[in-house]
Amino acid sequence: MSRAFVNEDQAAAQADQPVERHVSEQPNYVTASGMRQLQARVATLNTLRSELAAQGERGDKQRLADTERDLRYFTLRVQSAQVMPPAQSSSKVAIGSRVTFADEDGLEQTVQLVGEDQADAGRGLINWGSPLGRALLGAEPGDEVAWHRPAGDRVIEVVRIDGEAD
Repeated sequence: MSRAFVNEDQAAAQADQPVERHVSEQPNYVTASGMRQLQARVATLNTLRSELAAQGERGDKQRLADTERDLRYFTLRVQSAQVMPPAQSSSKVAIGSRVTFADEDGLEQTVQLVGEDQADAGRGLINWGSPLGRALLGAEPGDEVAWHRPAGDRVIEVVRIDGEAD
């Protein structure tokens, strides 16, 4: 058998394997709610993996491989999670804080700083390590901070800080 055919077989086998999810290098700070979400995700993935594995040869091998990949990722995230104490202070922005800020046009927006896996910008949950999160982290009411964005830098003012809504 030609060596070329062996390589093609190996390439086809590797194509079925999902690409591993990238694990961020930033510290995995999470809120208590974020930790519960991570643990629930691991439990759901474990159940799904068991169901898919029980199907044996007639099962969806790609879906099983994807589930196992996601399970590896979220298990690592649970293991590396550092649960932050609930943000209760209204004097300084911390992970878990709900922050109302105003931009240069006076438009106000409220966001909550959360861990990377809990972030959902559409719901106002912002990764503490994002450009906005880093700009706000440690700020106090009345502080003006520079928000470095790909679309251009903005100066925003911290209007109000509320404790964690957990």
